[in-house]
Amino acid sequence: MTQAEFPWRAPLLVSSLKPNKVHKIDLRPDASSCDALARHLGISAVRKLNLTGQLHASGKKDWEFTGQLGATVVQPCSVTLVPVTTRLDVPVRRLFLAEPPELEPGGEYEMPEDDTTEPLGAEIDPGAILAEALALALPDYPRAPDAQLPQTQFSKPGLTPMSDADARPFAGLAGLRDSLGQKTGEND
Repeated sequence: MTQAEFPWRAPLLVSSLKPNKVHKIDLRPDASSCDALARHLGISAVRKLNLTGQLHASGKKDWEFTGQLGATVVQPCSVTLVPVTTRLDVPVRRLFLAEPPELEPGGEYEMPEDDTTEPLGAEIDPGAILAEALALALPDYPRAPDAQLPQTQFSKPGLTPMSDADARPFAGLAGLRDSLGQKTGEND
């Protein structure tokens, strides 16, 4: 990764960080960096992007970042493809471990509940934290307020098309119950 390829990068050398000091982070990428990040993420636009927080030592060798990501993003509606603007304000936390737990080669592993832990390398990149947090916070299926999925029904000529209600496994039981109730009510 180079600065030219990923202009939102802002690496900090771990060796230059003072463990007894809280390092304030305030990233506000410029318009060209936001455009590059939008292209990288495959969305229409990123505006008003910022990552604020603090990086501090956690124990003797580890580092922790806690902060807030703010962004306005534009994505195509998953139904109509019209632009959908979404405001994101999400907390961000990353713990960088100097000695991450050992993994045995070839073994099976469950994904840990805590996805905020990363191995500590030679640098900590708040720009990479910003890009990852933004990617994770994006709506999976953005939808315009008035977007509606059209109802389509298919069948062979001369047959009644099956509806969504017909596809439910117990849809016919309500009708059967009602008809049985009417029959038992008539016999009383």
